Amino acid sequence: MPKIAEIEDTPNPNAVKFMLKEPLTWGISHSYDNAEEAKSDTLASALFDIEHVTNVFYVDSCLTVTQDGEAHWPQLARLIAVPLREAPAADESSEALVAAAAVAIAGLSPEDQVRFDKINAMLDEKIRPYLRSDGGDLHVIGFSGNFLSVHLQGACGSCPSSTSATLISITSLLRTIEPDIEVLSV
Repeated sequence: MPKIAEIEDTPNPNAVKFMLKEPLTWGISHSYDNAEEAKSDTLASALFDIEHVTNVFYVDSCLTVTQDGEAHWPQLARLIAVPLREAPAADESSEALVAAAAVAIAGLSPEDQVRFDKINAMLDEKIRPYLRSDGGDLHVIGFSGNFLSVHLQGACGSCPSSTSATLISITSLLRTIEPDIEVLSV
């Protein structure tokens, strides 16, 4: 039963980040854009049962909920707290899933695999911590030639600046190791 340590605003005015005293997962992110996607996840499904919730993202001790802009956050936060307190905390069995959640891009040549490993290491070191601090994350969908396809999750996935400033920043940073890289949001 995770307890809420803190509730923080995010750069996205429609998203709030709940920092928890106990983790919900061990390094495995969960991101859902609607109730249908979340139907096999008890916590996310319960959160989508709350009126105005449009996106649920969580990883480790962080849960970000995005709303449609029609709800008053203090009231919505009280409703969100109920299923959150009822959710089970992460346990040791979750650790075994971390390896399975590692991004595997199939069919890369050995040279492209080396390039991708460098890109992913930079994402892990420089980008993901920043995005997670704002209640979101980034999931790599594909890598082909000079194109890296990513999916922004949580608060970052629905933030007005994510499709512009965030992608420009990610592209600029990655170009320090891959000068011709193009980052596409999918």
